[in-house]
Amino acid sequence: MPNERLRAALLQQGLTVAALAEHIGVDPKTVERWITKDRVPYRRHRYAVASRLGVDETYLWPNALTKEQVTSASGSEIVTIYPHRWAVPRDAWGRLFADATSEIGILVYSGLFLAEDTGAQRILADKARSGVRVRILLGDPDSPQVAERGADEGIGESMASKIRNVIVLYKPLRGLDNVEIRLHSTVLYNSIYFADDQILVNTHVYGAPASNAPCWHLRKIPGGEIVNTYLESFERVWEGARPLQPGE
Repeated sequence: MPNERLRAALLQQGLTVAALAEHIGVDPKTVERWITKDRVPYRRHRYAVASRLGVDETYLWPNALTKEQVTSASGSEIVTIYPHRWAVPRDAWGRLFADATSEIGILVYSGLFLAEDTGAQRILADKARSGVRVRILLGDPDSPQVAERGADEGIGESMASKIRNVIVLYKPLRGLDNVEIRLHSTVLYNSIYFADDQILVNTHVYGAPASNAPCWHLRKIPGGEIVNTYLESFERVWEGARPLQPGE
């Protein structure tokens, strides 16, 4: 069976077989065999191809790595684990977003602590102006999921009020190109903050505020699957969310 994923990735990047072969230092016939006969390249070549095409190695060759290799790579994605979100150094949030070159994503119910941080907002605005795509997902304050989360945390309607406050705080960002804000109605198991291949995951714990729950700092590496799992979750929530309307 031909490797249609590799063929499609080449087309999407506008690359020829010869151009890819030259880039990674192999014969064009070798690349042809990778496509038409689904031959699996050596690890160094898989990494070079995936890096050039901007996709994950395991996407192009799903069966190339053993379960043990995937497990090892995934474990290496963990940079550090904070016992509580409040234990994350304040400048870590700024560094996360400041290092972004292509995309920033925020998935929360309210994320009030971040919206109140004028320094973080300034970084988000500067990144958007420089061409970085900034996507923010907030909980729909009128949704039953937000009401349930408020009840679980013991703050009742304050959760919806916090979201409405955040919407106001993000008003300066809403008029910028490259900034998109949507409202979601999902049962949120984790808050996600990512910038390119780095991500902070704030787990949610029943009966505890998000600020008191653990927070994982992860960095995507070839062969790892943890970061991809959270990024795919972000995309699913994004697809089902509705754009924030001008009058809201």
